[in-house]
This record gives sequence, structure tokens and C-alpha cells, in this order.
Amino acid sequence: LEFVSWKERKAVAAALKAIYRATDADAGERALEAFAAGPWGGKYPAIAMAWRRNWAAVIPFFAFADDVRRIVYTTNAIEALNAKLRRAVRTRGHFPTDESAMKRLYLVLNLATKDWKMPPREWGMARAQLAILFEDRFTLA
Repeated sequence: LEFVSWKERKAVAAALKAIYRATDADAGERALEAFAAGPWGGKYPAIAMAWRRNWAAVIPFFAFADDVRRIVYTTNAIEALNAKLRRAVRTRGHFPTDESAMKRLYLVLNLATKDWKMPPREWGMARAQLAILFEDRFTLA
């Protein structure tokens, strides 16, 4: 959405939902073509071009169930954690060694885990799907 003006972001994001909420890769590709042919695709052709350029990386996303996909494309928790890490580094300013920076990030991560009270609503079903798909690599934490 970096190509879109602030006033139109919600509407363009709503139009893009049809792509990543598609049932499979073919339906997603049809939704991408519909977006490109629609009014937003005409106004912002760079969005459809970016999706097409990265389509090979998007296709594996469709192999997962809806519950897993919902957890994957919801980045609020990741963005919040990244903000905490950036804030910790920015307030310090500089570090004498790389090891001191890693220690600071380690401590911030340990403090951040105390704030994680409740998992996202979809996590239970997503965890079950991941346990089925990756049974040899999946460990309960």
C-alpha cells in the first residue's frame, strides 16, 4: 500500500483482500486479474505489478488452511515486537560492541514475553493445522 494515498488505503486494502483470502492459487490469480482490471488497478498499476513479480513467493501461502493463513497475514504482534526492539536500540543510541547490542535485545525480548497473556483467537485452530502439516518438526511450547 506504499503506492496508495492515505485517504484511499482502506478501500484499496479491502479490494486486495479478495486476493489473499482466495481458496487456492488459481482463485487468487483470478482475483489479482480482477483487481488489475478494476478501478484501483487502473489507478495504481504498480500494486498489481508488485503482486505479479512476487507471485512465486505468494503461491505457497495458499497451501495452508484458512486458520493458518489468518495467523500468517496478521502482522500486528510482529510489528509491535519490532517496535519494542527498535525503541530499545534507539533510546540507547550506540553500543560499544555487537555483543552488548545482542544482550540488550535479549533482555527486551524476555520482558516482552511477560506481556503475552492471550494468544490470538485463531491460534488454537492454526496450531492444530500446523501440528498435522509439520508433525515431525512441530513441538508444543
